[in-house]
Order: sequence, then structure tokens, then C-alpha cells
Amino acid sequence: MASQANQPGGQVNEPIPVGTRLENYRIVHLLASGGFSFVYLAHDENETPVAIKEYLPSTLALRANGESYPRIPEQDLATFRVGMKSFFEEGRALAGLSHPNIVRVLNFFRANETVYLVMRYERGRTLHDHIGRRRGALKEPWIRATFAQLLNGLREVHSNKLLHLDIKPSNVYLRTDGTPVLLDFGAARQAFPAEGMKLPQTFTPGFASPEQHVDRELLGPWSDIYSVGATMYACLGNALLQPADQRLNDDKLGPARRVWEAKYSHELLETVDWCLQLHHLDRPQSVFALQKALRS
Repeated sequence: MASQANQPGGQVNEPIPVGTRLENYRIVHLLASGGFSFVYLAHDENETPVAIKEYLPSTLALRANGESYPRIPEQDLATFRVGMKSFFEEGRALAGLSHPNIVRVLNFFRANETVYLVMRYERGRTLHDHIGRRRGALKEPWIRATFAQLLNGLREVHSNKLLHLDIKPSNVYLRTDGTPVLLDFGAARQAFPAEGMKLPQTFTPGFASPEQHVDRELLGPWSDIYSVGATMYACLGNALLQPADQRLNDDKLGPARRVWEAKYSHELLETVDWCLQLHHLDRPQSVFALQKALRS
């Protein structure tokens, strides 16, 4: 069962109750939760399953005791509303994307003084779970084929002038037929104008690029490419990655070409290390460049 979102001071955000109706959707159960949102399994009026993502940043809002609406301190209200607007714009942008390797946004709407994204429900498991079950013993042809498809989706994202900014094994979903889907564009809202306000950051240490930590004006396609490289690195041996801000001060991340030289081809390992370069200009500058390297 997914954990609930912790509030400062030990308070806990509660998901909306099973059976709640949101527009023409009925909540079935909680799928996942985190610091920024809840994700629910729901059924529409035809009993078709969908996934619904609810904007509820735990640092800004509290919902408890069966309440429908979040309680937001006056000093956080403006920031909450700016984030909600960005979340809504994220839905609008993603609803315009239709690609087999990107999660499909079907609808987005306001309710309960927040915003909801309705997504196609996919059956399968996350890459994170897959790596754990295989204990890192993933074959090179599988890695190349899976990431080639995933990168097709990321190219579509970038061609629409969007960034993902939170690519990691738990945000890559493997359908039951093995095809990958890029999930959870929550951090993408960081790329939308925030009217001068600093929103809570949603990146994941170990998978986030250096510029997500320290030089956000340098964000670009190469930032997602760092995260793709970190995700491939995790596939090589179920490895934990040193966070990029720590690497900037004392880089202890073993190069893939050295750690796994007896297990994978030199070409694949060099490509992973290329993606994980600390300076953004030293990485592949486009998804196309990375795909070309993976095909070699």
C-alpha cells in the first residue's frame, strides 16, 4: 500500500475516501502518494478504469478528518494557487500529446479547491519493480530495446517544448506486453512560469541532473538525458546513484565502463557515462543524439 504524504510537524494528508465521486469518476482505491500528489484508481461511467492524479503538495496543504477540501495556511495560499495553475497547465499540455510511450492524459478538471488529471490506466509494473525482481540482471538487448522506445516518447515531449525533469525507474512503467510508458510529469511544472514564486521542488536525488540542484536556468533536454543515463545505470546492477550535488563536490560515482566492463558492451557503458557527465554541455544535447549512440 502506498504511504501517505507526511506534513511538517508529523501531520498526515489523507486521500479522498473510496467511493467518492469526482465529476463522472468514482474512486476505487489509492494507487500511490508522495509529497506533491495522490494517485487513485477510479472508474468512469462505463466502469472503464482510469488513474486520477490529485494536486495536494504536503508542504502547503493539509486534508484530514474526512474533509473534502484542503486547509492551506494564509501565508502559503498564493504559492499553492500558483502551483495549482501550473499543474492545470501541465494537464493541458500533456492532453495534447498522444504517443504510445507517454502516459495518456484523458481529462483534467478543478474540484475540491484543487486540480485533477485523469490518465489512461495501464496494467503492468514499474521499471523499479522490474529491476528489483531481476536483481539487476537485465540483458543488454532488453535495455537497448526498452530505452529506444522510451526515448521515442521523450523526443515527443521535447519537441513540444516540455521537459519531464523526474525520469527515474519508478516513473517508467512497463506494460504487460513489455512496452515502456513515461509516467508522472509532476516536476515538469517547474518549467512553466511561476510568476516569480518558488514552488516546492519535486526532483529525485540520484536521478536529477546537477542543474536541477544548483543552476536551474541551465535546464534543457540534456537535463532529462542525465536522468535517462541514471535510470540506465540503475538497470545495470540495481545500483544506488550518488546525488549530483554531492558529485559536484566529491564525485564518487563509479563509471559504468569500469564497474560493469565484464558484463556489458563497451559501447553501452560509454553511452551511460556520456549521459552522466556533470557539465550539461558534455552530455548528449538531444534525444536523437542519444538514440543514435544506443543504436551503435
